[in-house]
Amino acid sequence: MSKYKTISEATIGEFRDKGSKFLAYTYPIREEESVAQYIEILRKEHPKARHWCYAWRLGLDKNNYRANDDGEPSNTAGRPILGQIDSFGLTNVLIIVVRYFGGTLLGTSGLIQAYRESAADALSQAKIIEQVVCYFYQITFDYAQMPDVMNALKKMDLELRNKDFGEKGNVQIAIPIDEIDDTLLRFKALVLKKTEEEAALFETIEGVDVLYSYTF
Repeated sequence: MSKYKTISEATIGEFRDKGSKFLAYTYPIREEESVAQYIEILRKEHPKARHWCYAWRLGLDKNNYRANDDGEPSNTAGRPILGQIDSFGLTNVLIIVVRYFGGTLLGTSGLIQAYRESAADALSQAKIIEQVVCYFYQITFDYAQMPDVMNALKKMDLELRNKDFGEKGNVQIAIPIDEIDDTLLRFKALVLKKTEEEAALFETIEGVDVLYSYTF
């Protein structure tokens, strides 16, 4: 799998039925830790709401997910929300639906429809993008090697992330999964100032460490 679909930015959707209001909020996320943060934000924004139900799916294999009914009858909220994420073929997405109770019970089928439709409305307004799967590497280097490292990265037009210049220099780069071997070899050759054939004979670069961080 070299590509996946997700959303580019947060959106809001809405559904109303018999006085109840369902506000759906979508967020692109990278880790599960973000879920609690967004829920807390919405609890503060909507202190008079009755429920804050949600679902999310993470990962390239889409096996990491959760659906939460937050007090609604079992499987009437979280599952319908998750179903919309799956219907759009997305991952790395969180949807939280905030419910204001209107005084009239909607019943099981009514709740399922409300949570499904509010989530669908929010996703229909989202910009769905296709992301290339990348391996992220942390490059740590002695300052004596900094000119060669930075020059190599500039020539390769690689975006630098999480730059930190403490006791040693640290930068993070992202490499598309289909280009990893060629990119790492070219980087080694540029830093060593050798041809790629010569650089392939070197297992390491003195004063420079290139370590895999994560896949996203």
